[in-house]
Amino acid sequence: MEGDGNLELQNQKPNIIVFLVDDLGKEWLSSYGATDIATPNIDALSESGMQFNNVYATPQCTPSRVTFLTGQYPFRHGWVNHWDVPRWGGGAHFDESLNPSLPLEMKQAGYKTFIGGKWQIDDFRVEPDALTKVGFDEFCMWTGYETGNPEASQNRYNDPYIFTKEGSRLYPGEYGPDIFKGCLIDFLRKNKEEPMFVYYPMVLTHGPYEKTPLDSEVLPTTLETHASMVRYTDLITGEIVQELDKLGIRENTLIIWTTDNGTSRGFSAHMNGRIIDGGKGSTSESGICLPFIASWPGTIEASTKSNALIDFTDLFPTFLDLAGVNIGDKWIVGDETQVIDGKSFKSVLLGNSLNSQREWILGMGGGNNARLTDQGVENQYVFRDRVVRNLRYKLTIGSNKSPTGFYDLEVDPDEQQNLIDRLDTEERTKNFEELMSVLDYFPDKDNDPRYIPNPPQPWDVEVTAESQAWKIGSQ
Repeated sequence: MEGDGNLELQNQKPNIIVFLVDDLGKEWLSSYGATDIATPNIDALSESGMQFNNVYATPQCTPSRVTFLTGQYPFRHGWVNHWDVPRWGGGAHFDESLNPSLPLEMKQAGYKTFIGGKWQIDDFRVEPDALTKVGFDEFCMWTGYETGNPEASQNRYNDPYIFTKEGSRLYPGEYGPDIFKGCLIDFLRKNKEEPMFVYYPMVLTHGPYEKTPLDSEVLPTTLETHASMVRYTDLITGEIVQELDKLGIRENTLIIWTTDNGTSRGFSAHMNGRIIDGGKGSTSESGICLPFIASWPGTIEASTKSNALIDFTDLFPTFLDLAGVNIGDKWIVGDETQVIDGKSFKSVLLGNSLNSQREWILGMGGGNNARLTDQGVENQYVFRDRVVRNLRYKLTIGSNKSPTGFYDLEVDPDEQQNLIDRLDTEERTKNFEELMSVLDYFPDKDNDPRYIPNPPQPWDVEVTAESQAWKIGSQ
């Protein structure tokens, strides 16, 4: 493809579908070189479009998801640490009156909007209209584990507990991912004549590790069950792409397929001759540098690979750019002007540029939950540890704002050789200094989450730094 691709299609507002898989790194996708599993439908999606190598999020659930919604880094939107709202409560929630909201902006841009899968940043018992307020026309959601709920609200797979406009209930004998997929396909069929924005934060492949409809019986090991869940993710991906073809809207649909963080700890897999350990909760590349595929037949050139630097803040401005909305680095929320950290990479998707607008991308630390204080939900760090990288080098920065690691990812992809005390070439010194200068972009103190507290609930629980009753695996 040369130039601007299919101009007729580009003059329309493209449908946008975002697959956000839960807890999965590149090492479990054969298109990225995984050899312990085959993912033919995801591979086909990659072959139909552009596969990215350098896309950053955060290594844990809540910060990545709120970053996607707001176009802001965690130090700005405040959800620096994980907080499971229906489980812990405390008046916390994602407050669209104080934060940018991508679905709300897409709706205002003329899109029909849908979400299916996992949300977990509102308690639907407290705010049954939360998803409507945030901008979704239709929704079909696992509620998240609801503290105090006698029903099996923890069920996201077999016999799932699901929230729709009709309320929340159990679906005995059914499989949650099939229900979410079915609701999504129904939405596509009903709205195919209008531009659609579909956010599909899948419950797969997060634990608990339960048998899928592909399995006749419970598999002997957790690793095998995880692999089965990856294969089911691949199956669903293919079914949704096939539906787009049947509806005749595939060529005006941009699909983004990505994940929220790396694979859960304890799982390892082979990729391109290397053993990759699950990196969830870690700022290693396996925790924060995620699979990312963009497919838009006739517009994005097929079978292309991109090294463009992108992070999750960039999705907000890119989608609005594609929707024809004028964007910049400021956004009005209520009466307040807020900074948008993301930069549109539309030109990369259209083949007009090999590089994004970025000189660096950012990932922030993971591994600890926020805490509930008299002031509400607060982060456990004044300044969360983080990593900044360019195309070749990666700098790790501790919570004391000092550099702790410097790596040459081109020759050391597993980050085994810390060069922080080996700045013995002009190139290393130059890159180190350039990445250190990014510290000027950060405020001295990370924000805490912005929200007007919901009323206290009888099921709210106290979560402190000392108790830490729920670790990474609960996300």
